Amino acid sequence: MSERQKTVGPWTQSIRLAFYALLGLTLIAAASWLFSNIRQVPADSRAVVLHFGALQRVAEPGLLLSWPKPIDEVVMVPAPDRVIEHRVTALLRSPDALEADTSDALAGSGYLLTGDAGVVQLDISVFYRVNRPADYVLQGEHVIPALDRLVERAAVAVCAARDLDRILVARPEMVSNNMNVAQQRERLRTDVQHNIEHNLQRLARAGSSPGITLERVTVQSMLPATTVTAFNGVLTASQMASQVIATANTEASVIRQKATQHADQIRQTTQAQAREKVAKAQADTAMVTRLANTPQDPDLLARVYRERIAAILAQAASVITVAPQDDARLILQAAGQKEPSPQ
Repeated sequence: MSERQKTVGPWTQSIRLAFYALLGLTLIAAASWLFSNIRQVPADSRAVVLHFGALQRVAEPGLLLSWPKPIDEVVMVPAPDRVIEHRVTALLRSPDALEADTSDALAGSGYLLTGDAGVVQLDISVFYRVNRPADYVLQGEHVIPALDRLVERAAVAVCAARDLDRILVARPEMVSNNMNVAQQRERLRTDVQHNIEHNLQRLARAGSSPGITLERVTVQSMLPATTVTAFNGVLTASQMASQVIATANTEASVIRQKATQHADQIRQTTQAQAREKVAKAQADTAMVTRLANTPQDPDLLARVYRERIAAILAQAASVITVAPQDDARLILQAAGQKEPSPQ
């Protein structure tokens, strides 16, 4: 026995130790591989188990026991009560389009055409849940691109069916004149969401469901930066015009009120003067009228006439008399008159 131990050299011992070490590492690696798919599924997730690439089962939160790869593959997906936010960057303006020497192909990046040939930008974020984990895993990396295309399609359709004022407040003066415009502007987000949901249902009926359901959509509409200055100028001009019109209407009302008061004052003064002149005329002719209505003394009226006619004619510059009994009716021109006039 001692002779056999003496024949074992240091190289043999080294090889034996290396073999034992390699064997131990191999056993550890095999154990790690064998238990690699034994894991804890978090409470906010679910696990989809694929057996040789085919769907086997969907595991709820808890301890998961499964064969290691490549036999089984475990894919973690969000739980149905977990809401995921995704901002659609495809609708935003490309950074290359912001450069001064951009090409024509990128000039319209991030712009949407409205029904009245206007241009608007939409910043849309979608919130969704994973309701079909199997479909979600099968679609894999195609879920987000498909969702982006659905949002882009909905945005194009909704904007094409509206004019600029029904998407955002381009002309504030229309808000008070047409309340229907404001209501349609508020329905923009709802219409975008309904369009996306309708397209998701179409994909599900066609057997290409991405396995998600839409929770809500946020839409922020804005004008392109190059047109904001122009719209601000138009808005300022409109406000100034409205202010000038309001000032002119106020001044016109004041002038109209003063004119009405002045006209009322002139009318009242004229009516008072007319009443005064009528009363004076009635007082001056009261005696003649009274004498004309009393036929007892006909000579009295002629005598009063002769007494007063002299004072009346004395106030005239010239007087022409014609004898009514003369058939020739000779008219003599008085001094200071160019043409004869019968009296």
